[in-house]
Amino acid sequence: MDDRPRKLPRQRRARETVETLLEAAAQVFSREGAAATTNRIAERAGVSIGTLYQYFPNKTAMLRALAERHFLAAATGLGEVFARLRSEEPPFDETLRAIVTAVADLHRDRPALHALMHRVALRLPAEWEAMRAFEDYLVAEVEFHLRRCGRGGADPQFTARTLVHAVDTQVHRVMTRHTVDADALLVLARQLLPEG
Repeated sequence: MDDRPRKLPRQRRARETVETLLEAAAQVFSREGAAATTNRIAERAGVSIGTLYQYFPNKTAMLRALAERHFLAAATGLGEVFARLRSEEPPFDETLRAIVTAVADLHRDRPALHALMHRVALRLPAEWEAMRAFEDYLVAEVEFHLRRCGRGGADPQFTARTLVHAVDTQVHRVMTRHTVDADALLVLARQLLPEG
């Protein structure tokens, strides 16, 4: 089954329709999870089911489009944070708080949707490779700051990988029914750090 969008909107009105559909999908997936249907999404968007199917063949295609947007927003947002941290080189506690706050901000809205996207949306090898490359980038950035600040124990790369994946698990699997809390993520991250 092909889960890619059917056609790319070229005109402003078509782009607005796709935006409306994706916002409706985000709302319905957040409320209903995997039980969401294209009929309920179309109804929420105020369009016919035929209009929805012009752009998306099924609900999985919509979920994948939402996941792609989230991935791009995360890459952009975290990239900006990491660039600023490399430039300013703040103390480690401030660095850790900035990273964790950026992650929480990206996941604060609709945590149940983030859990669903994380579990369902990535299906193709290229998508898995892109996610793995992004995770490696996050690990490298966290490792850089661990080393810069003399933290991370005997193996800062292992510590960085542990931190990245522990926080990822919290936002995509544990905190899926409540607002993602930066302070709770910060406590977790600090507990995982070796002394020093």
